[in-house]
Amino acid sequence: MSDSTISPTDVSAPPSFRLREFRIPEDYVEAAWVLNAASPEWPVTPELLQTWDEAEDPKLFRTDLVAEQDGRVVGVGRVGHDDFAFEEWRYWGNFSVHPDARGQGVGEAMYQELLGRVQARGAREIRTMLSDGAHHEAGRAFLTARGWKVTWERYESRIQTADTDLSVFGPLMESVAAHGIELRSVASLAADPERNRHLWELDWLLFQDVPMGTVLTKRPFEAWVAQELEDPTFNADLSFVAVRPDLNDPLTGSYVGYSTLMQNPSGFYVIGMTGVRREDRGKGVAKALKVAAMQAMNAQGGGEIRTFNDAPNVAMLGMNQALGFVRGPTHLRYELQLAETEAAPGETLSGGEKHDHTL
Repeated sequence: MSDSTISPTDVSAPPSFRLREFRIPEDYVEAAWVLNAASPEWPVTPELLQTWDEAEDPKLFRTDLVAEQDGRVVGVGRVGHDDFAFEEWRYWGNFSVHPDARGQGVGEAMYQELLGRVQARGAREIRTMLSDGAHHEAGRAFLTARGWKVTWERYESRIQTADTDLSVFGPLMESVAAHGIELRSVASLAADPERNRHLWELDWLLFQDVPMGTVLTKRPFEAWVAQELEDPTFNADLSFVAVRPDLNDPLTGSYVGYSTLMQNPSGFYVIGMTGVRREDRGKGVAKALKVAAMQAMNAQGGGEIRTFNDAPNVAMLGMNQALGFVRGPTHLRYELQLAETEAAPGETLSGGEKHDHTL
């Protein structure tokens, strides 16, 4: 990216900061500092930010910028195509300003610049996500004042596995085994040369049944492997696959379900996907996959798991409640329909993101 200074578009920016392009890799350290201060509940590291960026599909558009004040980065932002729900005209964006630099026009300048860049590309819709917690109240107000609307809710739930009596699920695990289904860790399947491709196909098959309020797109195999199985946070020993040895599906082989766990740098775990193909539902396999993961975690001392479920996903919400998960924050998807948005008099919005950060 260019290292030139960007002049905020039609924003009276104080002389105390400037916008410029994101420098790779120099800015990752201070970008993590900003993001952690803005969203302390979901900490990141410079190494993770770089790895996530490098794993993105290079064919998709993305643009990044920073706000710099007295030689230090105090704001980071980006907007780009949504690889989970790709349309040429749809974008996903986010930006964060360090709490010490708020109230100085930094956020407004970054917002106008990022908005202008995708408008110049013919964008018709931009999405982002914020939680409903008090910590993000200012961000939600910022979006609402600029015409953004809440279009979807995703519930976060949490559990401490060490405090959970998993012995009560003994009959469930026995029943699943009686159906001829084996629960294997992803790590234990490393010798299967088709493991990654079968999981990729299974992931796509399962995601199409998740009520996410959008039409999903299938990520390229290489991008999916980099973003999922090769992600540094992915724990192959705590992620489990439901295997039916008698099955040889042309796309998914003997794999009929799976559940993944990633570990945040601060120590807690996050469920990425849990699902079972339609032909093998109704046998308790999805719940057993989560129990297997919690059992494996407890063998290592236990820990906190966080998971996300969309509001219409009543079945999974009920399953998590039965497992002992406790409802936490609600995460709100905001959308801006640009066809319905006009610049205020005297403004010209012109000019040049499943890791979500605050606004």
